[in-house]
Amino acid sequence: MDESFIAVVEDDAEIRSLVTGLLVREGFAAVGCRTAADFDRLIDRQRIDLAILDIMLPGEDGLSLCRRLRARGDVPVLMVTAKGDDVDRIVGLEIGADDYLAKPFNPRELIARVRAILRRTRDRQRVTADLPPERYGFAGWTLDAGAQALADPDGAPVELTGGEFDLLLAFVTHAQRVLNRDQLLDWTRGRSAGPFDRAVDVQLSRLRRKLAMHDSGGALIRTVRGGGYLFTAAVERA
Repeated sequence: MDESFIAVVEDDAEIRSLVTGLLVREGFAAVGCRTAADFDRLIDRQRIDLAILDIMLPGEDGLSLCRRLRARGDVPVLMVTAKGDDVDRIVGLEIGADDYLAKPFNPRELIARVRAILRRTRDRQRVTADLPPERYGFAGWTLDAGAQALADPDGAPVELTGGEFDLLLAFVTHAQRVLNRDQLLDWTRGRSAGPFDRAVDVQLSRLRRKLAMHDSGGALIRTVRGGGYLFTAAVERA
């Protein structure tokens, strides 16, 4: 029995019931919410390990709720979008969703993505709880793996989503090596990634923009034509 508690925010009663029922049968605790307001009342009294958000909701939409959850920083988000609606998927990832899934979806894929997000979240928590913090230094920057914190050369914190942090950690721990897209997908998204998964592309673009906000960050990740990506800086354990 999995101890994870999942909130399914979906205004369609039939879909909400089907998804919560599927999650319960797979051993999760799951509760459905029709609106963002219902979700707010739930999270006030219950720890939420994952929120599955539909974009089209009455009142506050799923993108707005995702943005609020990302500001809190403690609730992973799986965004559900209409089939073929690439704009909504990209916007959802841009504002910090951990993953997305298009309707109609295969129930097995939903469960696989839920488990992958929860596994990544637990792994990060386990590192923080059980291991001494690992800190990496590169080109004046500092990455604290235990605290999931990045500081630029001036010491200013740089806010990263969970996906962006996983991606940067993959680069830092494989510095000065050409990494192809499949490797990045495997290390950051695991078996939940599909062959045409674009989440890593969006997160890479967003990570590069955040690094480039400091003069020394623009050249840290270089595109290698036909090969992949190279983290150019030398990395030292701090």
